[in-house]
Amino acid sequence: MNNFKALVEWLKQALTDKEQFHLGYAAESSEFVRFNHAKVRQAGQVQQASLTLKLINDGRHADLGITLGGEPALDRQRLAAGLQQLRETLPLLPHDPYLLLNHNAWQSQNEQTRPLPELGQVLEDISQAAHGVDLVGFYAAGPISRGFASSDGAFGWHQANSFNFDFSLFHANGEAVKASYAGDEWNSAEFARRFQQAREQLEFLGRPLHKLAPGEYRAYLAPAALEEIISIITWGGFSAQAIASKSSSLQRLYAGEQSLSALVTVDEHISGSLSPAFSSEGYPCSDVTLINAGQGAGQLVNSRSAAEYGLSANGASSDESPSALQMAAGSLAQADILKQLGTGLYISNLWYLNYSDLPAARLTGMTRFATFWVEDGEIKAPVSTMRFDDSVYSLLGSQLEALTAERELLLSASTYSQRNTASNLLPGALVKRLTLTL
Repeated sequence: MNNFKALVEWLKQALTDKEQFHLGYAAESSEFVRFNHAKVRQAGQVQQASLTLKLINDGRHADLGITLGGEPALDRQRLAAGLQQLRETLPLLPHDPYLLLNHNAWQSQNEQTRPLPELGQVLEDISQAAHGVDLVGFYAAGPISRGFASSDGAFGWHQANSFNFDFSLFHANGEAVKASYAGDEWNSAEFARRFQQAREQLEFLGRPLHKLAPGEYRAYLAPAALEEIISIITWGGFSAQAIASKSSSLQRLYAGEQSLSALVTVDEHISGSLSPAFSSEGYPCSDVTLINAGQGAGQLVNSRSAAEYGLSANGASSDESPSALQMAAGSLAQADILKQLGTGLYISNLWYLNYSDLPAARLTGMTRFATFWVEDGEIKAPVSTMRFDDSVYSLLGSQLEALTAERELLLSASTYSQRNTASNLLPGALVKRLTLTL
């Protein structure tokens, strides 16, 4: 943080009277380990830091990314070169009619420094749990830092430790169970429990496939499967811009024309999450109830939507997608899932989702990995890959029977350019009817 503050102070002194700036900061110190056949195949560390400089002058603005080297003199030099480049660029650009700056000198600081486990302990736990099985996986852990500062005196700092172990267990027949364990505190007993559940599912994959005809089936969607549905909804579903332009998949929900089950409450809950409590546009992030007991509630509003549609910005990202989404838990106990399902499908994962009818919030996709046929509360056999096509208003509305009392924290496994801070905290969902088409 001190290095970032020093660059902010230098930049303030370097500006002319007519210039303004936003300065974003992103850094990580990460351990990465790849596993194949339950053995460590690659291990390494990544340390990186970068700036995003926005220069503003008379309604014109431009952005530039700058990689930091960790040496104060070198970093100031790179920042100075970036500032000069933007000064030369701005006169070539038009005025931006939707530029809405936050002139408040807000302050935000959050450091979640709960110690992460020693890598040796993690490797020992994985080695013990994976004895005798074919495991492929990826472990990433370490602190992630984000910062923001503006010429108006705003300053935000966020640092959080986290880990994410994303893994698959493969059967000799080529079928696989996919699972993950993520958070900010490694619990060996909880990891062992999670892994044992995956091993038990792996055993069922050795049974002959149960063939299903297209039709409607009771189904249980595990949190990872539900996350695929939630993730595609967040493609503009809660976006103020998409709702205002009537291109949101949840348009009918926000218009009050349709509703979801009263069991469904969804929040963007930044407080205490792994995501920073401020946006790259310079606005503090608010906790927002997006769906309240099945009814459309708040929206995610960034500064451009606020300017264009006369709304109040609440710190949403540029694409107005959630970064710390939570769905309220239900009352279905983990131990009762199969009994409550009775006869139907246990779906661990979904894959290749897309809209088949966006205005109707209708989705299509494939089952993937461990999907099982259940009879009288007992897993009988794996099911071959099937395509579903169904509406969110059905799956999370009229056909939703129960949500689990236990929720799973699912962190983004994305490491493109840098590790991601996005997360979903989700229950499992028991639905009376899921439509399989082929």
